Amino acid sequence: MRYLITGGAGFIGSHLGEALLGQGHLVVALDDLSTGDPGNVAAHTAGGRFTFVKGSVLDEALVAELVEGCDVVVHLAAAVGVRLIVDQTLGSLATNVRGTQVVMQAADRFRRKVLLASTSEVYGQSQDVPLREDANHVLGRPVVARWSYSLAKAVDECLVNAYHRERGLSTIIVRFFNTVGPRQSPAYGMVVPRLVRQAVAGEPVTIYGDGRQTRCFLHVGDAVAALLSLLGDERAVGGTFNLGSSEEISVLDLGRRVIELTGSRSDIVFVPHEKVYGAHSEEPLRRVPDTARLRSLTGWRPTRSLDDVLLDVISEVRANAAVTK
Repeated sequence: MRYLITGGAGFIGSHLGEALLGQGHLVVALDDLSTGDPGNVAAHTAGGRFTFVKGSVLDEALVAELVEGCDVVVHLAAAVGVRLIVDQTLGSLATNVRGTQVVMQAADRFRRKVLLASTSEVYGQSQDVPLREDANHVLGRPVVARWSYSLAKAVDECLVNAYHRERGLSTIIVRFFNTVGPRQSPAYGMVVPRLVRQAVAGEPVTIYGDGRQTRCFLHVGDAVAALLSLLGDERAVGGTFNLGSSEEISVLDLGRRVIELTGSRSDIVFVPHEKVYGAHSEEPLRRVPDTARLRSLTGWRPTRSLDDVLLDVISEVRANAAVTK
């Protein structure tokens, strides 16, 4: 089959493309490289089954051409990361809402299956932990720029569900909870690569807020395995699925774990959220997914622990540091 991956040179997109190529499929990656990296897909060209197209999901003619030439669309392209959303709210809204409109219109025109990458941010400030797919969207104050991402992805889900319900389009929605691993940039608020790079460099490990907020981190390899399972199962069509780990850890303990695993002598330094994200900032206290729906349908379970995730990232950061010396 021929897969179109929007955001295909990004962190998750590049790993998914690699896995699909390994299964013998053809892959076209569309990416404007605003946050993606050509180096992520440099090795994909071997074998002649991979095509990279530099362009935007806002380009209607280009998207239509690429969608027509594929069998399945995996729509990963989005403005992500709290730092990016706060700094570039207007552009992020355009990418995340209008970009999905463009992709869905083309998919409907050519009747292509679509998998939409959504996010745990759609739950907003909900504390109904573990978060089930049918949990309420509890939005914070609209003045807080962070919640524009939550709103945009909720609108994306509404669009996708409407195309499935009203037009009979085959769609799948996946809500990612803190997927991490090799190739993830520390920019834009991605906590694991940032902490690892600080610890490896012997710099202060910065914890935003008091560090009591908890998260669950899933290895990108396990995330890709889940995506492949859903894409290959017609029972997933029309469904929304949480994707994440159940291994909950506070950000403070995460920083301590990173220091321990790197053997670093870095100190932990606390930085107020307001100093990082501005006067209007809010941080959900817990983000723990309920993945029972995904497990029940596909049998999927994570195969890597948090330490496995961290060691993979540490290995990559050290390898990159050695190359740049």
